[in-house]
Amino acid sequence: MVVLYFNVEIMDSIDEQLIGLLRHDARRSISKLAAELAVSRATVRSRVERLQNVGVIIGYTVILRTDAVDQSIRGIMMVEIEGHAADRVIRALGGFMEVSTIHTTNGRWDLVLELNTQTLAEFDAVLRRIRLIPGITGSETSLLLATPRSTRARL
Repeated sequence: MVVLYFNVEIMDSIDEQLIGLLRHDARRSISKLAAELAVSRATVRSRVERLQNVGVIIGYTVILRTDAVDQSIRGIMMVEIEGHAADRVIRALGGFMEVSTIHTTNGRWDLVLELNTQTLAEFDAVLRRIRLIPGITGSETSLLLATPRSTRARL
């Protein structure tokens, strides 16, 4: 999977198509990408490098099947942050292996976290550690019991 920061001013339709192909399979070869886009390999190589250099593509990751990772306890934690502490709190949360995803949001809660642990005791411990982060003023957590439908692989 390609992780993106989107900026319309620096991308054209070939860049958008290239990103779409990389999102589907970031391990595609330059030759295969060039053939699918009907451009030269040098064009693909330079565009990928440019998109990385300007910060549109900021990284690559592995997408796992939900059952490929032995994380049996899953939950959602809504977090309230005081004042202008969001960036500091997000950086701190980035150090937690149990936090699989961080979403910013509007409304009562400032962040929504997706959490994964192997046991309820570990889940409880990570909640306690997160609540101790300076700048967090409130939270609410729900355990995820089942996922009857999902349109995306879990990261």
